[in-house]
Amino acid sequence: MKINRKWAMPNKNTFNIKPINELINRYLKEDLLVVDPFANANKLATITNDLDPQYDADYHLDALDFLKQIEDNSVDLVLYDPPYSQRQVSELYRKLDMSVNMETTQNSYWTKQKREIARIVKQGGYVISCAWNSGGIGKKYGFEIQEILLVAHGSWHNDTITTVERKVK
Repeated sequence: MKINRKWAMPNKNTFNIKPINELINRYLKEDLLVVDPFANANKLATITNDLDPQYDADYHLDALDFLKQIEDNSVDLVLYDPPYSQRQVSELYRKLDMSVNMETTQNSYWTKQKREIARIVKQGGYVISCAWNSGGIGKKYGFEIQEILLVAHGSWHNDTITTVERKVK
């Protein structure tokens, strides 16, 4: 496993942070099916989704509903940059006049997404996850960590931890 530490200013568009963008671009190759369930303004993936209709994404669905539409073992790479905390989920849902409830503010919010991601990624495929932790999709779902990039933002900003995992089972 390779662990890198880089410095960069925080950015709400995580994939625009230079070291994270460079890491993602090492895994992007032509003819790959790449899925991004939280695309925001990013157009790196083949198929993009963002709940917020202000973004130019292919779909504007809840991430779980979006992932459920995708066939088993069909995706080469998932770019997974969900809201990092229950507070961020709540803020987004409220901004879009959607109800915030236990379903959207408990750990099951991420667990259900991870289960769907594990289902859609083909063996040998990758998931690049960004968060405040290095949990990624996890061994439980047949993934093995390939590398971790820690992006320190300085001051009292939370670091961004980018985990690259490969599906081995």
